[in-house]
Amino acid sequence: MGSPIPGRDPDEDTVASHASALKAHRQNVERRERNRQLRSRLRNALRATREAMDHGDDKTAQDQLKVTASLIDRMVAKGVVHKNAASRYKSRLHARVGRATKAA
Repeated sequence: MGSPIPGRDPDEDTVASHASALKAHRQNVERRERNRQLRSRLRNALRATREAMDHGDDKTAQDQLKVTASLIDRMVAKGVVHKNAASRYKSRLHARVGRATKAA
């Protein structure tokens, strides 16, 4: 079955039926994938920081904290993470690194 709209992929799974809605759908698909990748990078950075603290490697934890805090700020700027959630992540990480370095 052919598509009634020129340039539309007949196998495209969407309810949209006019050109502007199709374009909006394509943009949403691209943005959703990009945001998924960025959130995954953020989770991996958070995990790496926590693992460094759990292994008792203070220097690595401090370095990883700087990288992770910077990444969190970039995610806020891109709109991937809400600023209050980002603040909460950074606050908890800083507190945890501080406790880990103080205990060592």
